[in-house]
Amino acid sequence: MYRILIAEDEEPIANLIRMNLKKAGYSCVWAADGEEAANFMESEPFDLVLLDIMLPKIDGYELINYANSLSIPVIFLTALGSTQQKVKGLKLGAEDYLTKPFEIAELLARVEVVLRRYHKADTQLHVFDIVIDTVSRTVEKNGEQIRLTLKEYDLLLLLARNRNIALYRDRIYEQVWGGDSEGMGRTVDIHIQRLKKKLDWNKEISTIYKVGYRLEGEDSLS
Repeated sequence: MYRILIAEDEEPIANLIRMNLKKAGYSCVWAADGEEAANFMESEPFDLVLLDIMLPKIDGYELINYANSLSIPVIFLTALGSTQQKVKGLKLGAEDYLTKPFEIAELLARVEVVLRRYHKADTQLHVFDIVIDTVSRTVEKNGEQIRLTLKEYDLLLLLARNRNIALYRDRIYEQVWGGDSEGMGRTVDIHIQRLKKKLDWNKEISTIYKVGYRLEGEDSLS
Protein backbone atom coordinates (compact mmCIF):
# COMPACT_ATOMS: atom_id res chain seq x y z
CA MET A 1 0.00 0.00 0.00
CA TYR A 2 1.39 3.37 -1.01
CA ARG A 3 1.77 6.10 1.59
CA ILE A 4 0.74 9.66 0.78
CA LEU A 5 1.37 12.73 2.92
CA ILE A 6 -1.34 15.40 2.66
CA ALA A 7 0.08 18.79 3.68
CA GLU A 8 -3.01 20.99 3.84
CA ASP A 9 -4.02 23.52 6.50
CA GLU A 10 -7.76 23.45 5.72
CA GLU A 11 -9.07 20.43 7.59
CA PRO A 12 -12.31 19.91 5.55
CA ILE A 13 -10.30 19.76 2.32
CA ALA A 14 -7.71 17.46 3.89
CA ASN A 15 -10.43 15.13 5.18
CA LEU A 16 -12.12 14.96 1.78
CA ILE A 17 -8.83 14.13 0.07
CA ARG A 18 -7.86 11.59 2.73
CA MET A 19 -11.25 9.85 2.60
CA ASN A 20 -11.15 9.40 -1.17
CA LEU A 21 -7.51 8.34 -1.29
CA LYS A 22 -8.19 5.71 1.36
CA LYS A 23 -11.15 4.42 -0.63
CA ALA A 24 -8.82 4.12 -3.62
CA GLY A 25 -6.46 1.94 -1.56
CA TYR A 26 -3.83 4.42 -0.37
CA SER A 27 -2.52 4.97 3.15
CA CYS A 28 -2.68 8.65 4.13
CA VAL A 29 -1.16 10.93 6.76
CA TRP A 30 -2.31 14.53 7.28
CA ALA A 31 -0.10 17.44 8.26
CA ALA A 32 -1.81 20.75 9.11
CA ASP A 33 1.27 22.95 8.60
CA GLY A 34 4.67 22.89 6.91
CA GLU A 35 6.64 22.17 10.06
CA GLU A 36 4.52 19.12 10.85
CA ALA A 37 4.86 17.94 7.24
CA ALA A 38 8.66 18.24 7.43
CA ASN A 39 8.69 16.25 10.66
CA PHE A 40 6.60 13.50 9.07
CA MET A 41 8.90 13.33 6.04
CA GLU A 42 11.93 13.14 8.30
CA SER A 43 10.57 10.28 10.38
CA GLU A 44 8.39 8.23 7.99
CA PRO A 45 8.66 6.96 4.40
CA PHE A 46 6.25 8.38 1.81
CA ASP A 47 5.65 7.64 -1.86
CA LEU A 48 4.07 11.02 -2.62
CA VAL A 49 3.33 14.40 -1.03
CA LEU A 50 0.21 16.41 -1.86
CA LEU A 51 1.40 19.87 -0.94
CA ASP A 52 -0.48 23.11 -0.41
CA ILE A 53 1.66 26.19 -1.09
CA MET A 54 0.17 28.57 1.49
CA LEU A 55 0.96 26.53 4.60
CA PRO A 56 1.59 28.02 8.05
CA LYS A 57 5.13 27.94 9.51
CA ILE A 58 6.86 26.56 6.41
CA ASP A 59 5.26 27.23 3.04
CA GLY A 60 5.06 24.78 0.16
CA TYR A 61 7.77 26.47 -1.88
CA GLU A 62 10.24 25.89 0.96
CA LEU A 63 8.98 22.45 1.78
CA ILE A 64 9.34 21.08 -1.74
CA ASN A 65 13.10 21.47 -1.47
CA TYR A 66 13.10 19.13 1.50
CA ALA A 67 10.88 16.65 -0.33
CA ASN A 68 13.23 16.78 -3.33
CA SER A 69 16.22 16.00 -1.09
CA LEU A 70 14.40 12.86 0.07
CA SER A 71 13.40 11.91 -3.50
CA ILE A 72 9.70 12.14 -2.68
CA PRO A 73 7.57 13.31 -5.62
CA VAL A 74 5.26 16.28 -5.01
CA ILE A 75 1.94 17.39 -6.46
CA PHE A 76 1.03 20.98 -5.57
CA LEU A 77 -2.63 21.44 -4.58
CA THR A 78 -3.24 25.17 -4.27
CA ALA A 79 -5.58 28.07 -4.86
CA LEU A 80 -2.72 29.95 -6.54
CA GLY A 81 -3.65 29.42 -10.16
CA SER A 82 -1.72 31.95 -12.25
CA THR A 83 0.58 30.74 -15.02
CA GLN A 84 3.55 32.37 -13.28
CA GLN A 85 2.86 30.46 -10.05
CA LYS A 86 2.40 27.16 -11.90
CA VAL A 87 5.68 27.67 -13.73
CA LYS A 88 7.43 28.46 -10.46
CA GLY A 89 6.04 25.33 -8.81
CA LEU A 90 7.06 23.09 -11.70
CA LYS A 91 10.52 24.64 -11.92
CA LEU A 92 11.01 23.92 -8.21
CA GLY A 93 10.52 20.24 -9.02
CA ALA A 94 6.81 19.50 -8.59
CA GLU A 95 5.58 16.58 -10.67
CA ASP A 96 2.19 18.22 -11.15
CA TYR A 97 0.21 21.32 -10.17
CA LEU A 98 -3.52 21.12 -9.48
CA THR A 99 -5.52 24.28 -8.82
CA LYS A 100 -8.36 24.35 -6.28
CA PRO A 101 -11.19 23.61 -6.58
CA PHE A 102 -10.58 20.32 -8.38
CA GLU A 103 -12.45 17.10 -9.07
CA ILE A 104 -11.48 14.16 -6.85
CA ALA A 105 -11.46 11.86 -9.88
CA GLU A 106 -8.88 14.11 -11.54
CA LEU A 107 -6.74 14.12 -8.39
CA LEU A 108 -6.81 10.30 -8.21
CA ALA A 109 -5.80 10.08 -11.86
CA ARG A 110 -2.88 12.46 -11.38
CA VAL A 111 -1.72 10.61 -8.26
CA GLU A 112 -1.67 7.38 -10.21
CA VAL A 113 0.27 8.97 -13.09
CA VAL A 114 2.95 10.31 -10.75
CA LEU A 115 3.30 7.00 -8.90
CA ARG A 116 3.58 5.17 -12.21
CA ARG A 117 6.24 7.63 -13.34
CA TYR A 118 8.22 6.76 -10.24
CA HIS A 119 7.69 3.04 -10.92
CA LYS A 120 5.77 2.70 -7.68
CA ALA A 121 2.36 1.77 -9.06
CA ASP A 122 1.51 -1.90 -9.48
CA THR A 123 0.75 -3.12 -12.98
CA GLN A 124 -2.20 -5.13 -11.67
CA LEU A 125 -5.44 -4.01 -10.09
CA HIS A 126 -7.32 -6.53 -7.93
CA VAL A 127 -11.01 -5.71 -7.62
CA PHE A 128 -13.30 -8.31 -6.04
CA ASP A 129 -12.66 -11.48 -8.08
CA ILE A 130 -11.20 -9.60 -11.04
CA VAL A 131 -7.52 -9.02 -11.89
CA ILE A 132 -6.82 -6.21 -14.37
CA ASP A 133 -3.34 -6.22 -15.94
CA THR A 134 -2.61 -2.71 -17.18
CA VAL A 135 0.44 -3.80 -19.20
CA SER A 136 -1.10 -6.65 -21.19
CA ARG A 137 -4.55 -5.03 -21.00
CA THR A 138 -6.12 -8.33 -19.99
CA VAL A 139 -8.79 -9.18 -17.42
CA GLU A 140 -9.06 -12.42 -15.48
CA LYS A 141 -11.84 -13.70 -13.24
CA ASN A 142 -10.98 -16.60 -10.94
CA GLY A 143 -8.00 -17.43 -13.13
CA GLU A 144 -9.91 -17.40 -16.43
CA GLN A 145 -9.48 -14.64 -19.00
CA ILE A 146 -12.54 -12.51 -19.73
CA ARG A 147 -12.78 -11.27 -23.30
CA LEU A 148 -13.59 -7.55 -23.33
CA THR A 149 -13.74 -5.12 -26.20
CA LEU A 150 -11.36 -2.16 -26.14
CA LYS A 151 -14.05 0.20 -24.84
CA GLU A 152 -15.27 -2.33 -22.26
CA TYR A 153 -11.72 -2.65 -20.93
CA ASP A 154 -11.25 1.13 -20.77
CA LEU A 155 -14.61 1.47 -19.03
CA LEU A 156 -13.69 -1.18 -16.44
CA LEU A 157 -10.34 0.50 -15.80
CA LEU A 158 -12.02 3.88 -15.29
CA LEU A 159 -14.45 2.40 -12.76
CA ALA A 160 -11.68 0.47 -10.96
CA ARG A 161 -9.53 3.57 -10.60
CA ASN A 162 -12.45 5.53 -9.16
CA ARG A 163 -13.79 3.08 -6.57
CA ASN A 164 -16.76 4.35 -4.57
CA ILE A 165 -16.95 7.53 -6.65
CA ALA A 166 -20.12 8.33 -8.60
CA LEU A 167 -19.15 9.06 -12.19
CA TYR A 168 -21.44 11.11 -14.41
CA ARG A 169 -22.40 9.58 -17.75
CA ASP A 170 -20.91 12.51 -19.68
CA ARG A 171 -17.61 12.18 -17.83
CA ILE A 172 -17.51 8.44 -18.51
CA TYR A 173 -18.15 9.04 -22.20
CA GLU A 174 -15.50 11.75 -22.44
CA GLN A 175 -12.90 9.61 -20.65
CA VAL A 176 -13.56 6.38 -22.56
CA TRP A 177 -14.74 7.53 -25.98
CA GLY A 178 -13.47 11.10 -26.11
CA GLY A 179 -15.20 14.03 -27.75
CA ASP A 180 -18.58 15.61 -27.07
CA SER A 181 -20.75 13.53 -24.75
CA GLU A 182 -24.06 15.20 -25.63
CA GLY A 183 -26.70 12.58 -26.33
CA MET A 184 -24.29 9.71 -25.74
CA GLY A 185 -25.62 8.54 -22.37
CA ARG A 186 -27.29 5.53 -24.01
CA THR A 187 -23.92 4.36 -25.35
CA VAL A 188 -22.55 4.36 -21.80
CA ASP A 189 -25.62 2.50 -20.50
CA ILE A 190 -25.30 -0.26 -23.11
CA HIS A 191 -21.60 -0.81 -22.42
CA ILE A 192 -22.18 -0.84 -18.66
CA GLN A 193 -24.83 -3.55 -19.08
CA ARG A 194 -22.52 -5.64 -21.25
CA LEU A 195 -19.70 -5.25 -18.74
CA LYS A 196 -21.91 -6.23 -15.81
CA LYS A 197 -23.04 -9.34 -17.69
CA LYS A 198 -19.53 -10.44 -18.70
CA LEU A 199 -18.13 -9.95 -15.20
CA ASP A 200 -21.27 -11.09 -13.38
CA TRP A 201 -21.18 -7.78 -11.48
CA ASN A 202 -24.87 -6.94 -11.07
CA LYS A 203 -24.37 -5.64 -7.51
CA GLU A 204 -20.79 -4.39 -7.79
CA ILE A 205 -21.62 -1.67 -10.35
CA SER A 206 -24.41 0.54 -9.03
CA THR A 207 -26.64 2.84 -11.05
CA ILE A 208 -26.83 6.32 -9.54
CA TYR A 209 -30.18 7.85 -10.42
CA LYS A 210 -29.88 10.81 -12.83
CA VAL A 211 -26.08 10.73 -12.44
CA GLY A 212 -24.34 7.66 -13.77
CA TYR A 213 -22.53 4.71 -12.23
CA ARG A 214 -20.29 3.76 -9.34
CA LEU A 215 -18.14 0.70 -8.63
CA GLU A 216 -18.93 -0.29 -5.07
CA GLY A 217 -16.98 -2.12 -2.39
CA GLU A 218 -14.36 -1.57 0.24
CA ASP A 219 -11.71 -3.90 -1.22
CA SER A 220 -8.49 -1.96 -1.77
CA LEU A 221 -6.60 -1.86 -5.04
CA SER A 222 -3.23 -3.57 -4.99
